[in-house]
Amino acid sequence: MPWDSPILVTGTESDNPFAIDIGVFCGQETDISDVLSLKTFANSEFCPRFISDEKDLQDIGGKLRGITVVIVSSVSNSLSRNEMAWRNVLVARAAKDNGAQKVVLVEPDLFFSAQDRGPLPEHGEVGVKRDIEDFKKFDGQPFTSRFYAEALALAGVDTTITVHNHSVSVGKLFSDIMPGEFVNLSPAEVFADYTLNSDVTPSLHSGKGLLVCAPDKGARGFAMEVHSQLGVPSADLLYIAKQRLGERSVSSFIDPESPCSLEGVAGKDVIVFDDMVRTGNTIKECCRMLKEAGAGRVVFFVTHFYSSSEVREALNTPDLDEIVTTNTLPCILNRDMQGRLRRKLTVLKLEKWISRYILEYLGLDPGRLSYPLYTVDMSSKNPRWAPMGTRTFGNLAHP
Repeated sequence: MPWDSPILVTGTESDNPFAIDIGVFCGQETDISDVLSLKTFANSEFCPRFISDEKDLQDIGGKLRGITVVIVSSVSNSLSRNEMAWRNVLVARAAKDNGAQKVVLVEPDLFFSAQDRGPLPEHGEVGVKRDIEDFKKFDGQPFTSRFYAEALALAGVDTTITVHNHSVSVGKLFSDIMPGEFVNLSPAEVFADYTLNSDVTPSLHSGKGLLVCAPDKGARGFAMEVHSQLGVPSADLLYIAKQRLGERSVSSFIDPESPCSLEGVAGKDVIVFDDMVRTGNTIKECCRMLKEAGAGRVVFFVTHFYSSSEVREALNTPDLDEIVTTNTLPCILNRDMQGRLRRKLTVLKLEKWISRYILEYLGLDPGRLSYPLYTVDMSSKNPRWAPMGTRTFGNLAHP
């Protein structure tokens, strides 16, 4: 029996909560586990199959004709990123080989984005001139991000939707290779809304003012975007620069181009923004400097949180009061993955917010989605925790 909706949401794991929630918010009544059979043969080869009535012998190979298939793929607790990437390719191919009109891949944390350069000058446009040392770092390696984009396009993916991908190279190559387009969603509006409509930064509401801080040059554009979304006259911008002292050591200082000086830090809460954290050393040094300058609360907002033991140790510092992240890496919702950081960790869940953009992109009405467009998850160990029903979730409305 053909599907009676113009879109069909599926995942590459039957029990992926992120994909399940996207399906629900997009109005799909069928559970994703009933959309796709994720078979693995005895020889260990993966073979996905879109489920249909076994007795229906009509329109074989055309059950998805006229349908847009949305594949939601987030990192897994049981499968590697390599396995998930290959599943994306085969599910997309299955969709196109069975008549799908369009295939949209929703991958909040885009795989292989860190491999955005290769050993040759034509291997990646990073926005700055590459020197011989940079080329040498990739000597002998594949230009994997381009290959991943090419593999997805060959498999049938028309559009890729991701969240806060920082790589200039990845954005350009995906835009060039995708038959449709590359959509890179910015969570700036979510972070600004939560700052404005919660008690995460008391100085903003007490009239003392607020500082929006970029911990390095790479984060400056995003910090400026959040600052603009806040629209608060009392909020100022602070630019920090860093100097690497070693592979795991950095030194932070106020950038001469910073609109706010070090003297302007005292007494204000500071919100620090970045796209990802992998070691935590830059943020740890940044927060230490801010506290020494007299900052009130220091809150680190980060989109992609890699909860390694190194990160948990580095950020478990009294110089950092709270961490606000998203669930683009869903494992961060696990209290064991949060470790000691659960006392100062807040997670903003983005499934509804992403669903709004999916529906808008496909020309469908997202009006059925109620506000706010994100939900808040925090441990009861967090001092700001409140029982369900009394929490502040923000007021993010459709722009």
